[in-house]
Amino acid sequence: MALDEIRPVIKLRSTADTGFTHVTRKNRRDGPDRLAPRTYDPVVGRHVDLREER
Repeated sequence: MALDEIRPVIKLRSTADTGFTHVTRKNRRDGPDRLAPRTYDPVVGRHVDLREER
C-alpha cells in the first residue's frame, strides 16, 4: 500500500462557521471514523470543535 492510501490528507473545518480550516493526515487503519478534535480557532478566539470534511 502506498503512503497516501494509509494516511490520506484530510481537511478539518471549524464548527463556528468562520471558514477556518486545518489540514492534517489521518491513519485509516487505526481510526476509520471521522475526526472531531477540539482545537483553537484564531478567528473566534476560543477553542471549538473541528469536523472532518470529505
